[in-house]
Amino acid sequence: MSDRSESPESPESSAPTGRVVGFLRSHFGGLPPVYWAVWSGILVSRAGTMVVPFLTLYLTDQRAMSVTWAGAVVTALGLGSTCSQLVGGFLSDLWGRRATFATGPVAAGAALLALGYVRGLVPILATAFLAGLCLQLYQPASGAIVADAVPKEDRPRAYGLLYWAVNVGFSVASVLGGVLAQRGFMWLFWIDAVTCVLFGLLIWWRLPADDVRPAQSAQQPSGSYREVLRDRVMVAYALLLLLHASVQFQVGATLPLAMVDSGLTSADYGLAVAVNGVLVVVVQPLLIKWLSQKDHSAVIACGVLLMGTGFGLGAYVSSLAGYAVTVVIWTAGEIAIAAVVQTIVADLAPEHLRGRYNGLFGAAYALAAVVAPAGGTQLYAHAGSTALWATCFGVCVLVAAGQWALGRAIRERSALQTDDATRAKEPLDHD
Repeated sequence: MSDRSESPESPESSAPTGRVVGFLRSHFGGLPPVYWAVWSGILVSRAGTMVVPFLTLYLTDQRAMSVTWAGAVVTALGLGSTCSQLVGGFLSDLWGRRATFATGPVAAGAALLALGYVRGLVPILATAFLAGLCLQLYQPASGAIVADAVPKEDRPRAYGLLYWAVNVGFSVASVLGGVLAQRGFMWLFWIDAVTCVLFGLLIWWRLPADDVRPAQSAQQPSGSYREVLRDRVMVAYALLLLLHASVQFQVGATLPLAMVDSGLTSADYGLAVAVNGVLVVVVQPLLIKWLSQKDHSAVIACGVLLMGTGFGLGAYVSSLAGYAVTVVIWTAGEIAIAAVVQTIVADLAPEHLRGRYNGLFGAAYALAAVVAPAGGTQLYAHAGSTALWATCFGVCVLVAAGQWALGRAIRERSALQTDDATRAKEPLDHD
């Protein structure tokens, strides 16, 4: 009797496990194997990307370059990344997703290794540009693969989890890179090169070409970037991305300067920014599903306002705790934006132009990474931190208003894409 009297408790005791399994399935389940091949490859690649965060330190410490010339090398890398997005978008539509995805990391590995050995300013600048050109070549292809392989209703979650993988990998790379740099910077170049090559080989092995590139019919146009640039909604969206990303990239450009001028140390800056990494890694997976169910333009508009508020409050804080609070606020905005930002690109892009649309999307972010340090540091140097943070807030308000205004057009295009997909399935249903 005692055994039977305890039996009703067994479902209760297993309830927590069931809830955990249900949570994991709802947030991580239901995505195709092609997607997880992309996800795992990006995670491994980002975990091995150790050169870029430490490149300035390497050039000034090991190569005895001035800060100005080291900045020029980093700028060359950023310009290469901007071009890389556009080239990658073109190749993924023309050449194929898998070929572009696999070739880029392998070429990047060779370029990064060369960057560790070349001597002379001009060769270093040229190699840095080449490395940047190859490093981001795969990103438009990855965005197109998600649009090709993942059902429309699951794309926000899929893109959000890719962003999460990027952040997890970058966190690992930052920690391991700091440790390995103490033993010799060449370790960073070799590990980066090896992981890039492994990334490319993994993608070539795991992604069958027929699964990652939509069939091209004889009537379907090949398309060009001219067609993308004629899409006023996409161009406006890319410009808004450029503006808000320029604010976001002040984290690495002017935030450390402002904190040091407030009497804090570089270690304090590291602690404050670590809050961002922890929140993204821990919180983002919990919110992706909920955020993806909301209107995407409204989510981005609210996220940009949160980001602007966080940066704007920088004008009123001077302690580590105060800066940490601002980081929490703008990180909340970053999490909201990341949940749906690339989904809108998939909603706007015709099937035969998905690579190029993702290329323009990536180019906006890559260009912001070049523009933000130059513009932010100049504004900070000539007008001070209050003007800088007020400008960041004002830019975010304008971006939020613009995103809200674009919302109707984006919703109409998304609905049209859904209708087209439904009509494409109708003959199969009748069979």
